[in-house]
Amino acid sequence: MIVMKFGGTSVGDVDAFSQVITVVKRAVAEEAATRPGVAVVTSAMGGVTNMLIEAASRAAQGDEEYYKEVQDSLLLKHQFVAGRFIEDGGERAALSRLLDARLHQFGRLCSSIAVLGELTDRGLDVVSGLGERMSAPLLAAVLRAQGVPAEFVDAGELIVTDDVFGGAAPIMEQTEARVRARLIPMIDAGQVPVITGFVGSTASGVPSTLGRGGSDYSAAIIGACLDVDEIQIWTDVNGVMTADPRVVPDARSIHELSYEEVAELAYYGAKVLHPKTATPAVEKKIPLRVLNTFDPDYPGTRIMESHDLEGTGMVKAISAIRDMTMITVSGRGMMGVPGIAARTFGSVALVDANVLMISQSSSEQSICFVVPDSWADTVLQALEVEFERELGRHYIDRIEGKRDVVILAVVGGGMRGTPGLAAGVFTALGQARINVIAIAQGSSEANISLVISEEEAAEALRSIHRTFELHKPTEERMQAR
Repeated sequence: MIVMKFGGTSVGDVDAFSQVITVVKRAVAEEAATRPGVAVVTSAMGGVTNMLIEAASRAAQGDEEYYKEVQDSLLLKHQFVAGRFIEDGGERAALSRLLDARLHQFGRLCSSIAVLGELTDRGLDVVSGLGERMSAPLLAAVLRAQGVPAEFVDAGELIVTDDVFGGAAPIMEQTEARVRARLIPMIDAGQVPVITGFVGSTASGVPSTLGRGGSDYSAAIIGACLDVDEIQIWTDVNGVMTADPRVVPDARSIHELSYEEVAELAYYGAKVLHPKTATPAVEKKIPLRVLNTFDPDYPGTRIMESHDLEGTGMVKAISAIRDMTMITVSGRGMMGVPGIAARTFGSVALVDANVLMISQSSSEQSICFVVPDSWADTVLQALEVEFERELGRHYIDRIEGKRDVVILAVVGGGMRGTPGLAAGVFTALGQARINVIAIAQGSSEANISLVISEEEAAEALRSIHRTFELHKPTEERMQAR
């Protein structure tokens, strides 16, 4: 049994839908040779979620015309695909009624937002999840028209979440019970459930979302609940790359990665997977595979617990997360004073900011950490309030933020215990005359994190990629060691 997740580019237009039809039909035929077992999870059509969010945001500012334009545009976008694949008049009429209902709901929501002049996280979850609630029934209808026994299922009926709107977490015990009760009879009967990605609902039935890009996470949750043999993430690239190919021209697809390695890459800016995707798979030890909808014969990247084929103790990939600010708390009076670090990060936690990297000098005279640019001012203000007395007495000399920095993550399993890897990273940066602002290598054996300036990030990526010869397959590099 497999779960197949298709991203926004995979359902972006008529040609993309044609590819998805081919991929799903082949998977259904292959699985039928053993036992029934294909479930499909889909994102919204490409660009739709951004349109929905922008329309709701503009409605909150009093613009009541834009969301009406978006309604018309989205109806046309979805009906155009339906018109190309669905010949049955009754099927098309039923789909049109559903799309009309979804867009009418969207219009009512935006009208209410405009009246209130406020867009809450809860309201945004309802609006932003409508794209999946249109694409999934559309894809199910298209697949049926092409001979696949597909049925639409709203993940709001399956995935039970907490009430942290904008980035809810699944309550797995309740979710698993619902998933198995709803989907297993369908799959055993030979049907292909087509499930909305990204969305869920609270225990009381309020719509929620799993955070932007959360359709990957949806697929992993569904796959874990069903104990599938593999979770497939279908996108528009040939797997997880050694670096961003837009920056590093000779970047290549990686044959195999561990759960830990891909989690580090996703967390530090790689766009192929949602950062939380591996979590449900790890607990059930279910392999993930990243595949290209537009090149379905390419083997892609397999992600699993064991990665003996690729070896350990080698750099596998590099990624960068941009739009960061490094905040430094420093002062000679900090030495030996207990609780400074706890108060620092307690202040950050109080404003709900996300810390992506931490570095502290061995002399205890400074602590630096990195937060997204959007949180920098809030965090700086919180720290100045917390340490007002220490600043006045000069126990702390300065609290400052350095903007326009990038976290560069060098990723590979077992790196911490491998001599020479860190030296190789710094040699590569030194040869390119790139200054390292901060460094962190903690308990993870799969990541060395560096802070560098934004303007030097592209050259840093290329230099490290070149130094470690990441354009070559890992097996070839292992043999050369």
